[in-house]
Amino acid sequence: MLSAAAAQAPADSAQHEAAATGVADLMVAAQFRHIKIWFAGKLKNWRLAAYELDLMKSKLQEAAKMSVTIQAPDLTIKPMQSLREAIEKKDSGAFATAYTELTNACDACHRAIDRGFISIQVPVTSPFSDEQFVDQIAEGRALARSECGACHVVSENANEVSALRFPAPSFPSLARRPALTDESLRQFLLSNHRNLGHDQAMPNPRLAEYQIEEIVAFFATLRGGGQ
Repeated sequence: MLSAAAAQAPADSAQHEAAATGVADLMVAAQFRHIKIWFAGKLKNWRLAAYELDLMKSKLQEAAKMSVTIQAPDLTIKPMQSLREAIEKKDSGAFATAYTELTNACDACHRAIDRGFISIQVPVTSPFSDEQFVDQIAEGRALARSECGACHVVSENANEVSALRFPAPSFPSLARRPALTDESLRQFLLSNHRNLGHDQAMPNPRLAEYQIEEIVAFFATLRGGGQ
C-alpha cells in the first residue's frame, strides 16, 4: 500500500507541470503584446501602444503570481514606466529607447531564472498579417483634411471653415445621412465623382484602397459624434 507521501508526489508533480505550462502560455501572450507595442509605436498609433502595454503588464503580473522565480515585476517596472511616458508624450525617439530597455529587462529576467536560452529582440517583421498598426481614424481625419478640406468642413469644430468656401456639405452632415453607409461611401470614393459639387466639378481624389478604408473609419466616428 502506498504511503500518503508517495501518493501525494504524483499529484504535486502534475500541479507543478500545469503551473509551468500556464506560466509559459502567459509569457507567450506577453511576447505577442511586446511585438504589437513596437509596431503600434513605430506607426505612431499611440492609443494602441498604450493598450498593448497594459495587456503585457497584466500578463507578466499573472505569470509572476504563478511562479516565485519570475522577477519580471521588479525588473520591468522602470522600463515600462519610461515606455508609458514616451507613449503619453508621443515621443518616437524616447519610445524606441524605452522599448529597447524593456526588451533588455525581459532578457535579464530570463537569465535570472535560468531561461537565458529565451532571448527577446526588437521585432523585424510582424506576424500579425491581419492587423493594421496605423491609427485608421487619425489617418482618415488627416487625409480628409488634406484632400477634401478645401471644399468641405471636415469636423464638428465650430471654428473650422473650408478653404475655398464652396457650398459643399460638411462631413458631419454627410455622415448623418441614412443612405451614406460604409459600403455606399466606399463605392462613392471608388467612383470618378462626375456631376457632383460646385459647378459639377468635384475632383476625384484617386484614393488607394487603404486610404478609402481610413476615410470610412473616420466617418464612422462622425456618425457617433466623435472627432
